[in-house]
Amino acid sequence: MKPGRRLLVAPTLILPLLATGASAPDPAQTLAGRYYKQSQLHIVGYESEPYTGEDIVEIVPIAPRAAYVRVHLDYDNGHMCAIYGVARAEGAALVYRDPRPAFREYGRCVLTIRRAGKSLSIDDGELTRCSPGYCGVRGTLSGVTLPYASKRPIRYMPRLKASREYRNALAEWRTGKPVEP
Repeated sequence: MKPGRRLLVAPTLILPLLATGASAPDPAQTLAGRYYKQSQLHIVGYESEPYTGEDIVEIVPIAPRAAYVRVHLDYDNGHMCAIYGVARAEGAALVYRDPRPAFREYGRCVLTIRRAGKSLSIDDGELTRCSPGYCGVRGTLSGVTLPYASKRPIRYMPRLKASREYRNALAEWRTGKPVEP
């Protein structure tokens, strides 16, 4: 190129590069906190009073672009989903890849957590690969949302860090091998 000449690059080529660069926000930091939602649940097939279910998601940064994630979701008939581990940042999302062998024919569990507008979105993909291993019959980790506005700081951090789930998740993350609960 001759001196004094400028190279013109289309913004559509530059913007994707900037979005994946070091200047992109770290989802481990931006999503950090406790999300909470209550819902009225029932014992299906029986005449009973409704009861209150609780959906809780905890996200705790542990390293740049990595966070401990715990998801607890309640469903009808006392069924629930419960999963925890260390998720790594992929773009604007946190993605947990379960190191355990695939659950039957469903394949390996990959759980994605991201902000989607006014919601925190939790999804295990089109094939719902995490749900069979981590949920009761009525539960799912596919297409779940909690209000993003429910996000609060975690005020019980010493208790959380002393939990079996947190210790196991960090051991699993450090070694890359599953830790039995």
